[in-house]
Amino acid sequence: MAAELQIQQHDNEGIRILELHGRLTIGDSEGALRADVVALADGGIVRIVLNFLHVAEMDDDGLGALVFCKAYLLKRGGSLKLMNLSPRHMNLIVLARLEAVFEVYKTEPDAVDSFFPDRQPKRYDILEFVREQEKEASGGAAGPVVQQSRRVDEIEPAQPGAAAPRCPPHGDS
Repeated sequence: MAAELQIQQHDNEGIRILELHGRLTIGDSEGALRADVVALADGGIVRIVLNFLHVAEMDDDGLGALVFCKAYLLKRGGSLKLMNLSPRHMNLIVLARLEAVFEVYKTEPDAVDSFFPDRQPKRYDILEFVREQEKEASGGAAGPVVQQSRRVDEIEPAQPGAAAPRCPPHGDS
């Protein structure tokens, strides 16, 4: 079975950029990423940026591969940075509570600059991401969506025979 992920590589100022194309999901694709990062690290290349511009899908196994790669590189004195994540990719990282684990950048120059202490790269702002998601959820209204909290005793009980509120099926946003 062919891998569902193709990986192209290039260097930018001594930083290895891996351009991912396809799906980063359970099976061959996440295994291919792990194998490529291990081979690079074992060969002394430990400063890596993953470009997600052409990643159509990522699941929890793909996210697990990212955590593995980050840890493998850290043990060898390196680092793993991410760039060009889609809102779906960012949402998965936020839901898994890994936003503090990964440095995320919008552009390749910012990601590369992050490896140099004398440069000031612009990191992807997680708060900005959350605000963008809230704006989209509110139909494009300006400003963050704020829900007023209520005490339990202020909530009106459901009427007899009324249908209980339903949560959307898993995977719906």
